[in-house]
Amino acid sequence: MGVNISAPYIYVCTRMRVRKAKLLPREEYMRMLNMSIPEITRVIEETEYKQEIDELGTTFKGMDLVEVALSWNLAKEYQKIQEITPGTLKAFTRAYLRRWDIQNVLTILRGRVQGEKTGRIKEILIPAGSLDKVMLDRLLAEDSNDRIIELLKGHRMYPVLAQEYPAAKESGSFSRMENELYKDLYAEIIGDAKAGIKGGASFLSYIQLEINIRNVKTLFRLRADTGAEDVREMFITGGSLSATDFANLNAIKDQNEFIDQIKATIRSDSLHALLDELKGHKAMHDIEVRLTRVQIEQMEKMSKRNPFSIHPILVYLEKKKYEVFNLRALTRGKESKLPSEKIAEYLVM
Repeated sequence: MGVNISAPYIYVCTRMRVRKAKLLPREEYMRMLNMSIPEITRVIEETEYKQEIDELGTTFKGMDLVEVALSWNLAKEYQKIQEITPGTLKAFTRAYLRRWDIQNVLTILRGRVQGEKTGRIKEILIPAGSLDKVMLDRLLAEDSNDRIIELLKGHRMYPVLAQEYPAAKESGSFSRMENELYKDLYAEIIGDAKAGIKGGASFLSYIQLEINIRNVKTLFRLRADTGAEDVREMFITGGSLSATDFANLNAIKDQNEFIDQIKATIRSDSLHALLDELKGHKAMHDIEVRLTRVQIEQMEKMSKRNPFSIHPILVYLEKKKYEVFNLRALTRGKESKLPSEKIAEYLVM
């Protein structure tokens, strides 16, 4: 083992496992479901979010305090991990985190269209990709989406943004633009992973898993939303499905036949077990959450098989993201007075 794996790899992968062990367990979420927002805030304050809650407590209160503290903590954590990650692992981590550029830009564009206050949009941005806090603040300072797109000239996302923006502006929907940005990102990442860099195969196996889950989620969403646009445009290349498989699956009307056909095309025991459970199942958000859980479960297996690779880093980054997602869902659900069992359906645990 010592011959192939350098000490920095062993160190950083061990650090990730230590960090992952500190994430909130399922029981903690179950306890929080019976708490009020002030009580939840107190629990969060006793965890890894203490510093942010303390720092921001004089400026923000209640729900806003939780939102901003979670965003700050996630961004700082992701930046820290990029700093401590060595060699090619750093390149893969950065490539993985570029999805936050897409998310942040779309959050700003959608926020502007919906007339959201700048401060409210800023609260939920995560400066973890290549667009740092300074650049995101510059984008937020613009009052029109046209100017925001213009400011991104020179960024790797710009060609897709420039091409897709006119149609998005006209329709008021950014879903096609979002899809095109992700297709572009995955194509780049697959190119990086196949470029013969050490550890590229491990990274590629994860990206293919993510594309598979994303395509399956899209197929379920298309079944729920019959008025969808050209289905081939929704397909992301690079996973187990071809564009033809995707279109054929989408054309199957019977749910059981549809599920059997996915199982025949994508090899994965945990995905197959879940798909069997989903026969006759309708609630879209529940399907999405359960598919996300399968994705994380598969990542954990990859991480155990390759303990000193990009996998332990990716598992931690994903699980940390979902911890923040869960705490947000909890506090927002409480604020909207949703019953606890309803909130629980949205949690990824």
